[in-house]
Amino acid sequence: MAETLYTPVAGDFELLGDRDITTDKNFASQSYWRGVAISFLRNRRAMIGAGIVCLIILLAIFGPILSPYGYRDVVSYVDNAGKQVAAKGIGPQIGHAGEGPFDQYTFLFGTDEMGRDLWTRTWQGARVSLIIAFVTILIDMVIGMSYGLISGYFGGAVDAIMQRVVEVANSVPRLVIVSVLAIFMPKGMGLVIVALLLTEWIGMSKIARAEMLRIKEEEYVLASRTLGAHSMHIIFKQILPNTIGPIITQVMFSIPTAIFTEAFLSFVGVGIMLPQCSIGSLIESGFNNITTLPHQIIPPIIVLALQMLGFNFIGDGFREALAPKLEDM
Repeated sequence: MAETLYTPVAGDFELLGDRDITTDKNFASQSYWRGVAISFLRNRRAMIGAGIVCLIILLAIFGPILSPYGYRDVVSYVDNAGKQVAAKGIGPQIGHAGEGPFDQYTFLFGTDEMGRDLWTRTWQGARVSLIIAFVTILIDMVIGMSYGLISGYFGGAVDAIMQRVVEVANSVPRLVIVSVLAIFMPKGMGLVIVALLLTEWIGMSKIARAEMLRIKEEEYVLASRTLGAHSMHIIFKQILPNTIGPIITQVMFSIPTAIFTEAFLSFVGVGIMLPQCSIGSLIESGFNNITTLPHQIIPPIIVLALQMLGFNFIGDGFREALAPKLEDM
């Protein structure tokens, strides 16, 4: 039996004209990043972490300025015999009351075994650690992100060769890299930065590659290829903005890793060297004097723990905001 085709007649359809169509105006007014920001600001742990990090950064910038002593200065006093004596191993002192030769001094964290103010040295060390972490992570983000995106986009033989390079680089222990660098480079900030540059980019490249493999078959990418867009334009202008979320999360988790690595390298004696100071070198110095000056190791350990805790809280907040679970929505 033949099917009868329906022929539209007048009155079947109606033009909407100026009729108002009901839409969710609250949802339409919020962009993706606005929603991420709102979710992040509502996360209590993330805000606690942000507060801790901001406080440490402010103290790292202005803390040494609040003390009249530089991080290299040995505080001394004139004893009863008229000799200049270093104020070695003084415990934390607040205020000027009391008797003795230290009435005119105030040491919030005390002094170390040489008579240097631990308040100044602690925040100077935090400043050095943060500078190393931010510089290395910024450069590693650019290198790792570019490497992973290019590897995932081209695929095939290019991806196979580039991933073998990643596997080889990831298989070399960090201490081996540091030991080789120590032969050709002087110990100090430069060695720590180069060591972190050679290792920390690998994790970011893997995340960028995974995001590229997920996105590169999307319709807008295929449309750009069809229209003849250049590969670099597609990678860095179209795909990169859609992968920035996981990269930000990885950066927040990589910063405490870099801070801890710097502290470890300085602790074992291949990082920041005296008279310069970092959190790791201060912990190493306090560990060597823990039986005679137990107060010396406490401030740098607390600052290191707060740095790690704050950045990890921020990383958790970004991860939950960028990829919310169903029960959180």
